[in-house]
Amino acid sequence: MPSNQVPHLQTALKGPLLNLERHLLECRTEIESWFRKQFVATPAPFYASVDLRNAGYKLAPVDTNLFPAGFNNLHPDLRSLAVHAAQTAVTQACPITDGVLIIPENHTRNTFYLENVFALQTILETAGYEVHIGSLLEDLDAPMDIELPSGNKLTLKPLIRKDDKVGVTGFFPCAVLLNNDLSGGRPKILENLDQTLLPPMELGWANRYKNQHFKHYANVTKVFAELIDIDPWLITPTSVACGPINFKERTGLEELADAVNTMLQDTQNYYDTHDISCKPFVIVKSDSGTYGMAIMSVNTPEDILNLNRKQRNKMASVKEGLHVEQMLVQEGVYTFETLEEAVAEPVVYMMGSHVIGGFYRVHTGKTATDNLNSPGMHFEPLSFEDACVVPDDSLSPDAAPNRFYAYGVIARLALLAAARELAEAKGQA
Repeated sequence: MPSNQVPHLQTALKGPLLNLERHLLECRTEIESWFRKQFVATPAPFYASVDLRNAGYKLAPVDTNLFPAGFNNLHPDLRSLAVHAAQTAVTQACPITDGVLIIPENHTRNTFYLENVFALQTILETAGYEVHIGSLLEDLDAPMDIELPSGNKLTLKPLIRKDDKVGVTGFFPCAVLLNNDLSGGRPKILENLDQTLLPPMELGWANRYKNQHFKHYANVTKVFAELIDIDPWLITPTSVACGPINFKERTGLEELADAVNTMLQDTQNYYDTHDISCKPFVIVKSDSGTYGMAIMSVNTPEDILNLNRKQRNKMASVKEGLHVEQMLVQEGVYTFETLEEAVAEPVVYMMGSHVIGGFYRVHTGKTATDNLNSPGMHFEPLSFEDACVVPDDSLSPDAAPNRFYAYGVIARLALLAAARELAEAKGQA
C-alpha cells in the first residue's frame, strides 16, 4: 500500500469525524503546546503502542500496550524518526549509558515476534548504543542464534545476574529494556536492581489493570476536551471494571450481564440524543493481559448468560494460562475503515513522547464490531514521517497527513494516561 494512502472510510459516516479532524487541525498550536507541557510535568513511558478505532462519528483508543511488539511492521520511512526518538528516550532515562540490554518474551518459534526484537535492536544500534538480547528462558545456557524469515539473524543470550545488575557475559549496562509484558509475574532475577528498567516492572500485567488506564485516560480527555471545546465522548470509550468472575464455574456472570446491559443502554441513549443510527455493542475483555485473548464482542446481556462451555473456557484464561478474575466492560467502537474491502484499524507507535509510525491491522474474516487482534490478521504500514505533527492545511481533513495527525493526537492522549499510570506506580513502589 502506498505510504500516502489511507483506508476508505464509509462515506455515510464521514461527516462528524471530518469535523473532529478539522477541529484538531485548527487547534494544533494549542494542542502541541499542551502536550509539551504535560509531558514535561509527567514524562512518557519509554515506548507504547495504541490501538485505535475509527467509527466515523468517534475516534478512540481501545488498548494501550506498554511493552509493544510489532516494530518490524513499521514503515521504513520512519526509521529516522524512531532512531531520533530512541536517542532522546534512552538519554532521558539513563544519560550515562552506552548500551541497552533487551529482555524479550520467552519465544523461540514465534518468528513474527522475533522479527520485532530484531527491528528494535536495529533501531537502538543505529541510535548509537551497543545492544544485546538477554533471555529469561530457563533452559538457555549458551547463546542461541535464530534465523529469521527476513534473512536476518537474532542471537539470544542467557540472562545472568551479577550482584545488583543483570546482563549477559561481559555486558551489564545501566539501561534494561523490557519487551516482556510480565504476564507470568515479576521474575526474581529482576528484583532490586541498580539499573534502570524500562518500563518498570510495576507496569507489567502482573500489576496493571486496563480499567485504571482508562480512568486516567478519561481524566486526560476531560481536560483536553475543555481546552479545544469538544465533547470528550468523541474521543473516549466508556469503560467499567466488573468482577470477581469465574467463567468456568459460571460465577459473576449475572453481574457481568448487568454491566453489559447498562453500557448498552447508556450508549443507546447517547446515540438517540446525537442522531447516531448505529446499533450499540459492548466489548468484554480481561482487565489485564494482551495478545487479544479473553475478549469478545456482545450485543445483548443474554450473550453473556448463554455462553457455552467452549466459549467460557476461551474467556477463562489469558497469556501464560493465567485465570481471568476481573473483566473490563467497554463501549464498543466500530471500525469503519476498510482496506480492499477488509476491516482495518490503525495502531500507533511511540517512543518517549514522539510518534514514530504505525500500521493498519487488517482482517479479512472479521466485521466492524469484532476484535481484529486475532489469528488471520495482517498489517499494512503507515508512514507518519512529518505528518504526525506537521499536517497539510492545503489538503482535506481525511487526507493522509491530516488523518495521521488525528491518529497521533489520540494516541498521545493515551500515552499521557500511561505516563500518569507510570507516575502513580512509582509513587506506590
